[in-house]
Amino acid sequence: MAMTPLRIPRDLGAARTNLIDKVRRRPLADLRPMPRDEVVSNERFTLYRYRPAEGVPARGRPLFLTPPLAAPAIAFDLRRGCSVAEFFVNQGREVYLVDYGPVNFGHRALGIEHWVDDLLPEALAYASVDAQGADLHMAGWSLGGIFTMFTAAARQDLPIASATAVASPFDLREVPLLALARPVDKVLGGLVGPVYRSLGGVPAPLTKWGFQLSAADKYLTKPISMLTHADDRDFLAQLEAVDRFMSSMYAYPGRTFGQLYHVVMRTNEFATGTMRLNDRDVRLADIDVPVLVVAGLNDTLAPLPAVEHLLDLTTGAPTAQLLQAPGGHLGVLTGRAAIRTTWPGMEGFFTKHD
Repeated sequence: MAMTPLRIPRDLGAARTNLIDKVRRRPLADLRPMPRDEVVSNERFTLYRYRPAEGVPARGRPLFLTPPLAAPAIAFDLRRGCSVAEFFVNQGREVYLVDYGPVNFGHRALGIEHWVDDLLPEALAYASVDAQGADLHMAGWSLGGIFTMFTAAARQDLPIASATAVASPFDLREVPLLALARPVDKVLGGLVGPVYRSLGGVPAPLTKWGFQLSAADKYLTKPISMLTHADDRDFLAQLEAVDRFMSSMYAYPGRTFGQLYHVVMRTNEFATGTMRLNDRDVRLADIDVPVLVVAGLNDTLAPLPAVEHLLDLTTGAPTAQLLQAPGGHLGVLTGRAAIRTTWPGMEGFFTKHD
C-alpha cells in the first residue's frame, strides 16, 4: 500500500515566521471572546447573550446553545473566524449561551435530571423573557445535544422552536471505542463505582485524557502536522485554539457519571429513546418540535450510525432531518470547514423553522 506523500510547505518565509512565533510563544489564534452580556447568574449557571453584530439587521428566532459536561463552553466560541457564536451573530440572530462552570465535589449528587428537569428549563425561561417572549432554537453539542433532546421531550411547555443535536451518540453500541472498553469493564467494572463516589466524580485530567483518546491519531501526528503546515497560519491557529480548549476541561459530577457509565457500559438506554428521570419515563418520541441531527463524518466518539439513530426515536417530531458534515467530534462543531458546512446547514434549518 503506497504511503501518501507528506505535504511540503510552499511558502518558506511564512513557515519561518510562524515557527518563530510558536517558539517564542506568540499567539497565532485570535482567542478574544465574542462580546457578550450576562443575562443572569446564580450558583448553578450563567446565561449570556452575545452582542449583535454592527450593521447586521436582526432576523429569525434566537439561538440557545447547550454545552455538554466536562468540556468548557468555549467550544461554541473557539476563536475569531472559527466561532459558532460569531457565525450566528453575523446572521443577525440573537445568540444565548448557558455556562454551567466548573464542577467540584459539591456537585457530586447531581444527575442528568438536574440538567433536564431544572437547570436547562430555568435558563431557557430566562432567555425567552430576555428575548421578549420568543421561542428559541435549542442546539447542543455532544452530551449537550442529548440534554437538549431529553429536555424537549420532558417539557413540551418550554419555549423551544426546534431542537438540534450535534455529534450526540444515541446508539452507543455503534461506537467502536466503547466496544473495546466493555471487556475491560467486565474485569474492572466493580471498582468504578467506589472510585468515582469517593472522588465525587471524574477528575478533569481524566476527562481530558478520554477526549484525547478519541482522536489519538491526531495527537500522535500533531508534531508532523505542525511542520508540514508550518506555512498555514490558520491551520496552526486552529491547533492553538484546540489546545486551549483541551487545557480547560472540567470534572464530571459523580451521580451523572454513574448514570452515563451505566448507560454506556450496561444498558444502552439512550438507544431505546426512553430514560427514567425523577421517577417517570421521558420519551424522545414525545418531542413535538422540528429536530436536526448533525453528524461528523470523521467522528470516532460519535460515528454516523450512533448519531443518526436519533431520527428513529423522534417519531413525534413534525420533521426530523440529518446533516452530515466533515470533522471529528469537535471539528464538526467548530472545525475550519464548519463555516462552509455545519453552520450554513444549521442556519438553513433554523430559517426554515423561524
